[in-house]
Amino acid sequence: MSDRKQTLETLRDELIDRLERYQAHQEQRDGPLDKDMEDQSIEVENDEVVEALHREAETELRQVLHALARLDAGEGDACERCGEAIDPRRLSALPYTTLCRDCAEAH
Repeated sequence: MSDRKQTLETLRDELIDRLERYQAHQEQRDGPLDKDMEDQSIEVENDEVVEALHREAETELRQVLHALARLDAGEGDACERCGEAIDPRRLSALPYTTLCRDCAEAH
């Protein structure tokens, strides 16, 4: 197994765990808000932050799964837009990328 694939699988597992924690937090918070207005404001703000983190983790998970599928298909190191090889330094920094730097900047 390649180092990149192992990195992606580890990241996938971490993101799934994170999403489960966010979901558990949301289920725990489904009750009524606190009676104090200041506490309500803090609760709503916290819920909004958790929801934003949840959306971000879902997006990243989709990217990781897409990169894993491309690796399995033998396309993982080639830019999916231009077909050129993706710089290994870019893959090291952003293992789920599927675009070379030029195509990512043009996107």
